[in-house]
Amino acid sequence: MAENGRNLLEVENLKTYFPIRKGFFKRTVGYLRAVDGISFAVEKGKTLGLVGESGCGKTTVARSILKLVKSYNGKIFFKDGEILRAGEDKLNQIRRDISIIFQDPFSSLNPRMTVGQIVGEPLIVHKKANKRQAREKSQRLLQRVGLSGGYVNRYPHEFSGGQRQRIGIARALSLEPEFIICDEPVSALDVSIQSQILNLLKDLQDELGLTYLFIAHDLAVVEFFCDYVAVMYMGRLVEYASSEQLYKNPLHPYTRLLLSAVPRVDTSGRDKRRGTSGEIPSVMKLPPGCPFAGRCPEALEKCKEQRPSLKPVDSEPGHLVACWRYT
Repeated sequence: MAENGRNLLEVENLKTYFPIRKGFFKRTVGYLRAVDGISFAVEKGKTLGLVGESGCGKTTVARSILKLVKSYNGKIFFKDGEILRAGEDKLNQIRRDISIIFQDPFSSLNPRMTVGQIVGEPLIVHKKANKRQAREKSQRLLQRVGLSGGYVNRYPHEFSGGQRQRIGIARALSLEPEFIICDEPVSALDVSIQSQILNLLKDLQDELGLTYLFIAHDLAVVEFFCDYVAVMYMGRLVEYASSEQLYKNPLHPYTRLLLSAVPRVDTSGRDKRRGTSGEIPSVMKLPPGCPFAGRCPEALEKCKEQRPSLKPVDSEPGHLVACWRYT
């Protein structure tokens, strides 16, 4: 992981469980372990990609960082504060420095508000500007993301998907945050528009010194956009490395499975895609060993009995993997 003095965000042993209630009295009979003890850090000015299949807990990590859901255990450090134990005043201060870009650019925008009101709302809520000042800043932000400042009086339904996502980015920038969570910001967009949004985010990072947590399931996008990559499976991290290391030499069988599913032009004429068998375990009742063992073609007997922890690989500094074949 990055050196402590250079990290803007640090997550330690984060656990976010959701109670499962049954019966007339809705008694808690168990917990859905959406995030089950993960740790990572995001270096200032860099981009960490968090990848994995749908339902692995990526978005829950984002909501836990913003304290939009209650975490069961762990610590989240941002700058000089600890988020999970922060009081209301401290949390409001932290939320001015952390923003989020949502996956769906339509449902994340209030259809009853004009674009100027949507972009300027954070300024009003945090008492950073009056209505006139918020409107003026909204115009400048719209221009910065490639839209006309004259769009402030229009409504979200008047825009295309790519334009709506630009509005979402403008809103995320309104309080001048240092850290932005990008929750699959291009997955709902046409392929032709995705590169425009990614280039815009890159330009903003270079210009404003932003730090990103980039959540995605498209590893081709992550390879282009991220400096480091953390691979998540069933609420746990199974591999962490720089983008160059991960794509050059993926170690965990699950990571190799994900990479084999990325569409590529294969000039060799051979199909190199990897297959897998077995069933995905329930997050409500995970097996005692590696949660991927039942689907892994390389599983050892030990994999089914003991859970491997995320540990560094001696031959590759900075590369961590949770697999008994390397630890």
